[in-house]
Amino acid sequence: MTVSRGPAPHTGPNHMPGGAASDPADVLAQLGRSWTWILGSAVATLVPGILILVWPDETLHVLAVVIGLYLLVTGVFRFVAAFAREEHGERLPGLLLAVLYVLAGVLCLRNPLQTIAALSLIVGIVWLVSGMLTLYTAIAAKDLPHRGFAIGAAVIGILAGIVVLALPFESARALTRLLGLWLVLLGLAEVVLAFAWRAALRRADVAGPQGPAGTV
Repeated sequence: MTVSRGPAPHTGPNHMPGGAASDPADVLAQLGRSWTWILGSAVATLVPGILILVWPDETLHVLAVVIGLYLLVTGVFRFVAAFAREEHGERLPGLLLAVLYVLAGVLCLRNPLQTIAALSLIVGIVWLVSGMLTLYTAIAAKDLPHRGFAIGAAVIGILAGIVVLALPFESARALTRLLGLWLVLLGLAEVVLAFAWRAALRRADVAGPQGPAGTV
């Protein structure tokens, strides 16, 4: 789940004097604050979930590849979203989480014929840690627009991780259906969060630089 930190972000790109583009960190920060970036992360979660539910009888090899690609792509989205944090110290947890996603994706792709237990362990840990970090961010950021949506998305991630880690799976089909269902739920939660963030951006534009959101 991608959650931008702080109040409604700036809507225009940052530029250096003379029209030159700002440094890469500023560019990534601007991109990470965009509601379309959150929507892109939601799509990256929804698509594999739908594919898994549509073709539940595919082999464990296919499931591991789909999950691995999902984790890698989500890691990229989280890496960029980490730069949306206003304080450099707040970026570290997001960057560490992005690394966790990427490493988990590599593990899934490196050995796609691994056991069902190993695959569920990887995914469950990633979802649990991700949900807890997102929940912490949403609670700590009191000026975060639509905190309720962010908290709800975090709770879904935590529940997904707990369920996948706690329940034993005797067949690839059972694991496939459960993972697909959770991916769809997580994706839908991020879609809601993306449009809530867009609404916050529009209100910030209407309020102006000195509006209630306090953006400058």
